[in-house]
Amino acid sequence: MQIKRPALLRHLKASVKRNRVTALIGPRQCGKTTLARQLVNVESINYFDLEDPASLARLAEPATALRELKGLIVIDEIQRKPELFPVIRVLADRTPLPAKFLVLGSASPALLRQSSESLAGRVETIAISGFSLCETGIKSHLRQWLRGGFPPSFLAKTEADSLAWRKNFIQTFIERDLHQWGIGVPPAALMRFWAMLAHYHGDTWSAAEPARALGISEPTVRHYLDILSGIFMVRQLQPWHASLKKRQVKAPKIYFRDTGLLHQMLGILSEKDLYMHPKYGKSWEGYIIEETIKATEPDAAYYWATHGGAELDLLLVKNGRMLGVECKRVDAPRLTPSMVMAQKDLKLEQIAVIYPGNKRYSLQDKVHAVPFEAMADGMKGLFGK
Repeated sequence: MQIKRPALLRHLKASVKRNRVTALIGPRQCGKTTLARQLVNVESINYFDLEDPASLARLAEPATALRELKGLIVIDEIQRKPELFPVIRVLADRTPLPAKFLVLGSASPALLRQSSESLAGRVETIAISGFSLCETGIKSHLRQWLRGGFPPSFLAKTEADSLAWRKNFIQTFIERDLHQWGIGVPPAALMRFWAMLAHYHGDTWSAAEPARALGISEPTVRHYLDILSGIFMVRQLQPWHASLKKRQVKAPKIYFRDTGLLHQMLGILSEKDLYMHPKYGKSWEGYIIEETIKATEPDAAYYWATHGGAELDLLLVKNGRMLGVECKRVDAPRLTPSMVMAQKDLKLEQIAVIYPGNKRYSLQDKVHAVPFEAMADGMKGLFGK
């Protein structure tokens, strides 16, 4: 099975055309290299893979190696050699410009501070993840939810093959990649934290309890969480603070960005295990939140909650619009006091209550039950425009 990603490819081609430098970032094995190879042949002298010793040898003197090249230059796994960023900045500032750059990275710009400092004003960043629901198709949603969106996991021939890949992926990240990227954290300690974090999926975050359980300080726990966020494994969904008299929750919520890795950490081996697991509902919530963010590409995403119990799973800001999302794994969602309060207090344009049914219907003015398959049509599918 081959899954094409035409929307991402169009976005990437447009970015390369209009920018001197494009950064394609996302977790390892999410498909960055496959997309880049559709622009530059891997055998071309313009292609550098920093996991390949031959490419590293060619870049021993980077300015000399890159200066004479023309066209599009691709540098894969840029986080392994962040000292290249100042060189790229100098070469990208030439007039006339003989070459443009496409850099691929498995760590966020926040984790690679040099990139944002060296290439400020010169780079467009495109963040991608594993396959989206739009790409895999609605009929494959149970498989995607269980296995996650990483191509090798989703496309594996059997569940056992998918599980084996995910287990190896996690071990490789912990034991090899972080060390090679210069992240000096004890692998065993980070692995314990990562496994513990799975039990906080969908919950409000506090560093105090995991710090006590692991016997480390709260700043260290927060550092571990920032690392996992920086390598795209975890999303810290920040709270929205409205100017209200109500006491509002101010701590982030934690979600695994890929449910396949979440299920691996929780010991969920099959669809039956998933349905019987205590985290079943939270897993669905996280899956819908990630797919909604992929489908709508908001300017910003938050959640909202008050200490009185009112809550909104997802608040999207898009082109000045405020839109709400609720995730309900039920046959027929009903209007709740939280929805009424969120719409009134936050002045939301609409609330989409996403559920696994097939009928769209109104709960009240501007609050609609929306079949989750509508996410395949992005903003229009969820909010009607």
